[in-house]
Order: sequence, then structure tokens, then C-alpha cells
Amino acid sequence: MSERQVVIAIDAMGGENSPYKVLKGAEIFQKIEKNTKIVFFGDEKLIKKIIKKNNIKIFNYEIKNTQDTILDDDNVNTILRSKKNSSIYKGLEFAKNNENSGFVSSGSTAAIMVLSRLHMGMIKGIDRPAICSLVPNKINFSLMLDLGANVIVTGANLLQFALMGFCYYSIINKNTKPKIGILNIGTENNKGLEFLQEAADLIQSSFLKEHFIGFVEPNKITSGDCDIIVSDGYTGNIMLKSAEGISNFITSNLRDMFNKSLINKISYKLIEKDLKKLKDQVNPDIYNGATLIGLNGISVKSHGNANPIAFSYALKQCHNFITNDLNKQIIKSIKNI
Repeated sequence: MSERQVVIAIDAMGGENSPYKVLKGAEIFQKIEKNTKIVFFGDEKLIKKIIKKNNIKIFNYEIKNTQDTILDDDNVNTILRSKKNSSIYKGLEFAKNNENSGFVSSGSTAAIMVLSRLHMGMIKGIDRPAICSLVPNKINFSLMLDLGANVIVTGANLLQFALMGFCYYSIINKNTKPKIGILNIGTENNKGLEFLQEAADLIQSSFLKEHFIGFVEPNKITSGDCDIIVSDGYTGNIMLKSAEGISNFITSNLRDMFNKSLINKISYKLIEKDLKKLKDQVNPDIYNGATLIGLNGISVKSHGNANPIAFSYALKQCHNFITNDLNKQIIKSIKNI
């Protein structure tokens, strides 16, 4: 790993239970990544109060005070014209203007996308950024995009998502030939909405055709049959949140079942290691932190309801992108195609 100074700009105010979950997440993150400077953007007095009250042990950090707050229902015009002193606006501005830096927020997805495009700009040839994240499967993991940035898309947008996903996956898995699929309600060629049909035709007509396996149904996402899953943001976000809800439902019920009786508790002890392995495999917290791929910079979206541990993984994702120059490699790969 590079010894250069990595800097992560953090929106301390966005999402539920902030700034506590952000500060605690930073503390967890810095126990592993000690050579990372953190710059918090938000209400300075409140941030300092939370640090002192909860005895949060963070170091190598600074706080930049902001007054404006972006609300979930703020429209684009309000965000751009009236919220220029918000934690998201200033944090992204900082990340754009500083080397070896990135930005992380649990705040409004719409605000993060709009302001990321404003400050960082787009990779040449890409029209829109896509929220991109790893999802677990039986073999290892798949890459899925878009997970919420673009509710309405065209077939051309999905082709670009497939291209970015291909470049990203090829960088992090150099010795594999990734398989690409489009999330749909069926695998038949005539299934799905018009833009899905258009996207399939465009991919089939591109160099990606040798990697394209067609449409993929949601129940096959965890099978490991598809490495790159392409979707519009509306469908992808619903799929992601449904999967997280089901995962939490299963783990919660397992916990209750093993606590019911002494025999059940003994049974748990016998298979504790295997259950922990399963929990880690499906735990949404460790997959928190989705990158807005397609930008000329690093912007990471954490879940709004992320807990401190989950937020620390979003910081880890940002750190990984910075230290491995993944964004620059993606841009280079797209240019060379």
C-alpha cells in the first residue's frame, strides 16, 4: 500500500443518527488505517460536543464548519443555489481540489449525485454516474450498478453502466473473464421494458457481447452466475433494500431461535463458527459504501441508516479507491477501449 497521505472528506451531518455514527465510524476506521487524515464538514460545535460526550478517540483530523443543511426533499435548484455552505457541497468541493482524497456521505442521494457531477465532472463518454457496489454471492461477489442514482434511464445509459462495470471488475479481478447480465423479470429475450430490450441490443452490438449472458432474474443474483449486474437505479435500489431486509429478518429469527432453550443454546455453540461465517457473508454492513462510478473523482454513498460499523466500511471503500488509484484506472480503461 502506498505511504502517501490519504485524505477523506466526510459529510458529518447526513443520514440518521449523525454526527455520532459518522464520528464513531471514523474511530473504528482509524484503528486500522492510521495514516489517513479525516476532514469533517458540518456543525463544528455539535461535532466537538459529540466527540467529548462519547469520548470518541479520533486523531489526525480537522473540522470545517458549515451552516446549511440539505433536506431529503430539497429540489435541485435549492441544492445548487441556496445550500452552497452545506456539508455535502463543501466536502465534495474539498475532495475535488485536493490530491489523494475522496468524499463519503450518508446524506441525500440526489444531493450527492448532483453536487458530485457539479464539482468533479464526468468521465469523457459517460453521461451519468451510477451507484456501484459489491453484492455477495455463492462464489465470491458480484458488481451491481445502478443502485439508486438514476431512476429513469435509457438503453444507452445501461450500456455505459455495463462498460464501467466491466472496466472496474477487470481491474479488481484481473485474471477473470467477467459475465455481464441485465436485471429483468425474466430471461426470455422478449421480457421486460423497452429500455431493457434496447440495452440488451446495444450490448450485443458492442465488444461486450462475448461477456453478455442476457437477462438475469433477481433470484439468481446470489448464484454467482453473473459477475456484473446492470440495472436502472429504481429497480436496483428496491432490490438492494429488499435483500438487506430479508438478510436482517433471517439473522434476527436465527438469533431468537437459538435463545429459546438450553438445548438450542448448546446447538448454537456446536455450529457457532459456521453461523458466524454465514452472518459475515450476508451482513449488509460490510458491503456498505457504494461508489458513484463515472465521475472524475471519488464520491462514496453510505446508507442513510448505516450504523457506525457500516459507516467505517464506507470509509474503507473510499480509502481503497484512493490508495489503489481505482478511479484513474477506470478512466484509463475506458479511454483505451
